[in-house]
Amino acid sequence: MEYRHLGRFGVEVSPLCLGTMNFGRATPEDEAHQIMDRALELGINFFDTANVYGDRSKGLTEQILGHWFAQSEGRRDKVVLATKVYGSTGSWPNAGRLSAVNIRQACEASLRRLQTDHIDLYQMHHIDRGTPFDEIWQAMNRLISEGKVLYVGSSNFAGWHIAVANEAAHGRHLPGLSSEQCLYNLTDRMVELEILPACRNFGMGVIPWSPLAGGLLGGALRKSEDGRRSRSDVQEQLTEKREQLEAYEKLCAELGEEPANVALAWLLSNPVVTAPIIGPRTVEQLDATMRTLDTELDKGTLKDLDAIFPGPGGEAPEAFAW
Repeated sequence: MEYRHLGRFGVEVSPLCLGTMNFGRATPEDEAHQIMDRALELGINFFDTANVYGDRSKGLTEQILGHWFAQSEGRRDKVVLATKVYGSTGSWPNAGRLSAVNIRQACEASLRRLQTDHIDLYQMHHIDRGTPFDEIWQAMNRLISEGKVLYVGSSNFAGWHIAVANEAAHGRHLPGLSSEQCLYNLTDRMVELEILPACRNFGMGVIPWSPLAGGLLGGALRKSEDGRRSRSDVQEQLTEKREQLEAYEKLCAELGEEPANVALAWLLSNPVVTAPIIGPRTVEQLDATMRTLDTELDKGTLKDLDAIFPGPGGEAPEAFAW
């Protein structure tokens, strides 16, 4: 396993991040523990969760991780743990978003559920247009000063949000954002316009979510033809993108690689990307994904993928102006 720095920061993380959104929903707790056990065995040290995963009001997924940490001494120290704040966890005022009140309360609640004394990467799950960044950084700085948070990240921010957030942090002599977690895959490339350039400029790591487009890039067409059913939204996209997917899965077959691994390897070929988030529902799926780290795509293959799934045309403003 070759570890990567999270952007310009010194912390080293695995090139695949274990996403836990399925834990407590599609994956029972005992199987989730097995997946995390196997992840550590394979060298994956980067785990991502959120306070609203599993059960919005109870933080079920965070609880599952907390139970797993508590089972073995030293296990927590091996993991770079990322969670998120923003989503509402109740109907009472200040039970969501990014006010200083909620950031503090949500952090304390996540620490209790995760059974840990600190969060390595605390991510703002969404932009909060009703809270100024001065207030947000005041709250984050206090958590950092108390040792409860080490790094702060963003998720689902626009490029200009990243710039404003970082400049507000720099005005307080804080290092600013260490990472951005965004939607990025072969079928969703809008972030190439402004978000990826902003992250590169500010020395931030990029952590793509939905790297397989909800399963669409994981051989969904072949599975459909084999009689395996997909979610209704995937079925709709299979119809809409059939021509592209036929070309994509044919290219993967010619390479002798699974479509899911090609999609992940494509993301990892971008130097701005730190670690795509994988969300295995079983240990077997996790094991199969590890082939990605041995999958190298040459310039010809990358060009073929661009032809099948064209991006926005490069970075802004050149992508749409002279």
